[in-house]
This record gives sequence, C-alpha cells and structure tokens, in this order.
Amino acid sequence: MLTSGPAVKVTLYLSDGAKHHGVPVYTSILDFLFHSGIYGATALKGVAGFGSTHRIHAAHILDISDHLPIVIQFIETREKVDGILPELEKLTGSGLIEMQETTIVIPSKNPSLAAPRPAGAPNSAK
Repeated sequence: MLTSGPAVKVTLYLSDGAKHHGVPVYTSILDFLFHSGIYGATALKGVAGFGSTHRIHAAHILDISDHLPIVIQFIETREKVDGILPELEKLTGSGLIEMQETTIVIPSKNPSLAAPRPAGAPNSAK
C-alpha cells in the first residue's frame, strides 16, 4: 500500500494498434501491472497524436484509426518500479516510458479496508 512520501510516477506512451503476442500492448501491460501488485494504473486513449514517425493519427467519424495514442500512468514506490522495469521495457516495445520523481501527499484509501464507523456516527460521504 502506498503511503505519504516520495514515489515515482510512470507514464507509458503507446499506440492502440501495437500488439504483444496478438493482444493489445496496453492490455498486456495493465495485466502485468495488476499481477505485479501495482497499487493502481490508468489507461487513457487520446483522440489525436503523433509519435517518432511524425505521422498524425486522429479519430474522425468517417476515418477510424487504430493508431491512436494510449497513455498508461501509475504511481508506485521506487523499489517496486525498479523491480518491474526490465519486464515493463520488454512489454512496451517501441513505446516510450517516462518516469518522474513525485510526492504522495494523501494516499488513496481502499474503502473496503476502512475501519467501520461506530453506530450512530454521521456519514461523512454526504
């Protein structure tokens, strides 16, 4: 579980057309992160972008592209990131991995792990 303090934010830049053993790369990476015990990750699909080939790909109603940008982000401890980085590099292939030192101010709390409220206590989620 992440706690307040230093951490690393990892951002992966991919193409939604990229495949790893016939499966979209972003799906393989999310699966890997999940099974590696990463606290959480988010995949975002862009509406337009270009990469190292300098070819612009965009989503249009009449022209659906399978090369739109995909960004995956997660925040974890330096130790955990260092431990998974070699495999993450293999999975990313021709994509780009960016890492930034960051600070967690308030860690996310899993509501299912929260201590139960005493009977009659007000609900703070209003």
